[in-house]
Amino acid sequence: MNLKIRQHFIFCFLLSVLIACNSDYTPKPRGYFRIDFPPHTYQDFNTPGFPYSFEYPVYGNILRDTAFFGDKPENPYWINIDFPRFHARIYVSYKKVEGNYDKLREDAYKMTYKHTYKASSIEDSLISTPLGIHGIFFNVGGNAATAKQFFVSDSTKHFLRGALYFDTTPNSDSLSIVNAFLQEDMYHLINTLRWKN
Repeated sequence: MNLKIRQHFIFCFLLSVLIACNSDYTPKPRGYFRIDFPPHTYQDFNTPGFPYSFEYPVYGNILRDTAFFGDKPENPYWINIDFPRFHARIYVSYKKVEGNYDKLREDAYKMTYKHTYKASSIEDSLISTPLGIHGIFFNVGGNAATAKQFFVSDSTKHFLRGALYFDTTPNSDSLSIVNAFLQEDMYHLINTLRWKN
């Protein structure tokens, strides 16, 4: 009797496996978590002693750049704008122009084009603000470490560069909506940027 029950159980099990193999399977597309974005509202960054000021989002935190590959940063006016909610950071670096504008501009292009091996495209567009500041904004396509970069200058005294990075493995699909959201904040920073002297 025990043997008959076992055989019956094995028969039912095999039958259910065979029936399950004939069912239609439809894979679900990969999805991402919904992100609720805060409204774009801004506050001033106008710290005494800094050669520039601008407006940045209230959901961002300004931190002085304290480490540059293990060393002190080469310039005391380098800052980071952290966005803890998005695990993102805009690195802002500043240099004085002392007859070296062409080299600074060339270095900014080189830093952007270092991402060529991961980028599917690099598009640059001219920046010209109402306050007379000019530069280039870069949109880097694909899974590059940074999708948004810019530099601006007056070409005689001031040069400022910014690059947006995320604290995650680059994935252009999942980060595209956050990149677009923070790009608007980067443009606002650029359009409100003022040189102090």
